[in-house]
Amino acid sequence: MGEIRRLVLDTLKPLEPTIIEMADELSDLGGIAAVNISIYEIDRKVENAKITIEGENISYPRVLDRIQELGGTIHSIDEVVAGSKIIDDSATLQD
Repeated sequence: MGEIRRLVLDTLKPLEPTIIEMADELSDLGGIAAVNISIYEIDRKVENAKITIEGENISYPRVLDRIQELGGTIHSIDEVVAGSKIIDDSATLQD
């Protein structure tokens, strides 16, 4: 079975914990080498965040559980890379 190497998640999170704390919590999970969180919309009580996770063997159920423990929800999975290496998107005529 191929390991998940990258996840890009569209999430909703409360203002607390901060994205620094959330990135730290997620990066502590096994199989994760890097976490990038970008806020693209802020409301009075919540933030919409894009979370990009890369690693050797990411466990989506553990990521989901940790995000929920921190008060967040996943709106959608926007990208998944699995296998023995990471492939970046190539430009196509649709782009």
